Amino acid sequence: MGTTLSRRRVIGGLIVLLITGGIAAAVALRIAGKEGTAPAGTRAPSVLEFTASDLASVQAKSLARWLPVSGTLEPVRQATVKAKVSGEVRQITVREGEPVKAGQLLARIDTSDLDARLIERQGQLESAKAQAAMAEKTLQTNQKLLKQNFISQNAFDSAESNLNVTKGSAMSAQAQVRLAQNALKDAIASSPLSGIVAKRHVQPGEKVGFDAPLVTVVDLKDLELQALVPAMEIPELKLGMTVDLTVDGFGERKFTGRIERISPSTVPGTRAIHIFVGIPNARNELRGGMFATGRIALGESGPTMTLPATAVRVEAGQPYIWLIDNGKLVRRSVTVGRRDEEAGLVELKSELPANAQVLATRFENLKEGAPAVVRAPSITPAKTG
Repeated sequence: MGTTLSRRRVIGGLIVLLITGGIAAAVALRIAGKEGTAPAGTRAPSVLEFTASDLASVQAKSLARWLPVSGTLEPVRQATVKAKVSGEVRQITVREGEPVKAGQLLARIDTSDLDARLIERQGQLESAKAQAAMAEKTLQTNQKLLKQNFISQNAFDSAESNLNVTKGSAMSAQAQVRLAQNALKDAIASSPLSGIVAKRHVQPGEKVGFDAPLVTVVDLKDLELQALVPAMEIPELKLGMTVDLTVDGFGERKFTGRIERISPSTVPGTRAIHIFVGIPNARNELRGGMFATGRIALGESGPTMTLPATAVRVEAGQPYIWLIDNGKLVRRSVTVGRRDEEAGLVELKSELPANAQVLATRFENLKEGAPAVVRAPSITPAKTG
C-alpha cells in the first residue's frame, strides 16, 4: 500500500514539473518575440509606384475660348390690350393660357351711354344740315333780289356768311358723329396679334376707366435673352453669332440662339453692355420668364502652357498639383487661368520645368514626401517558333 502511494506522488510531481516547464517556455518565447520585433515607427516606408499613363507634362496648346451668358427669356412680341373707353365690362371671352388669333374678340364694354351719345350727335348733325340747307336757299333768293336791287349788298353778304357758318356747323357735327361711332367700335377690344393669353386683368361687371389694362397676349414663337457681357469682349461679338443655351427645367437639352442686337452703350454704373439673343420657339416649349444660361464661342487663344484638367486639384479654393521630384511626392500650389472643357485642358500660369512629372490620374490619401517611382512598362518576350 505504501509503495502504491509513493508511485502516485512521483507521477504527480512529474506532471507538475512538465506543466511548469511548458508555461516557462511559452513565456520565454513570447519575450523573445517581443525583443526581436522592431518598433512600428522604424519600418521602412512603402514606395508608391506609378506608370507613364498616370503622368502628364506641361504642354503649349491653344485653348478654345467661351463667353458665358445668362438671363431671363422674354417674348419678342407681346401686347397688353387696354380699354379705349370707360364703362362697365360686359364680357370677357378668354382666360389665361388660351390661344387667340389676331383680331379675335377679347372683351366688350357696355355701350348704353355710347349709343345714346351717338343718337344725340346724329340729331345735331341733321339739325346742322337743315340749317345749312335753309341758309343756302336764303342766299339763292337774296342773290336774285340783289340783281333786282331789292336788297343791299350788305344784306347779301350777311346771307352768304350765314351759309358758311351753317356749313361749318354741319361739318363739326359730322365729325362728332364719327367720334361717337369710333367710341362704339373701341368698346370692343380685339387681340392685336396671335398668341396665348398671359393675364386677364378684369372680370365681367367691373367698371374700368380709359387706358385700363384688360388682357395681355404674348406670342411665344420667338423669345429673346437679354444678357450683360463685359465691354472688353464686345469687339469679338458679331451679329448672327451662335449661342448654345440650356434652360432650367430641360436638363442637359441644348437650345440654339443667335445674337440679334448689341446695345450701343454700357449700362450706367457698370462696364458691361447688353446683348440680345434671339431663340426660335416654334413648338412653344419655352415660356417667358424661364432662366437660361449659355456660352458664345470666341476665337482660340494663342499657344499657352496647359495641363490636363484632371491633374489640377482644389482644396479650400486653392488649386494645387502633385509632382514626382527626386523620387518623392511633392505638393505644389499653382495658379490657373481659362479652362477648355471640351479638350479637358486648363491654362497654367505658374512656371514649371518642361520635364516636370505631374500626376494626372487622381489618387486618394497621397502624402507629401512619400517615396514614389515611375515603373517602366513591362516588355513581353516574343514567342519563338
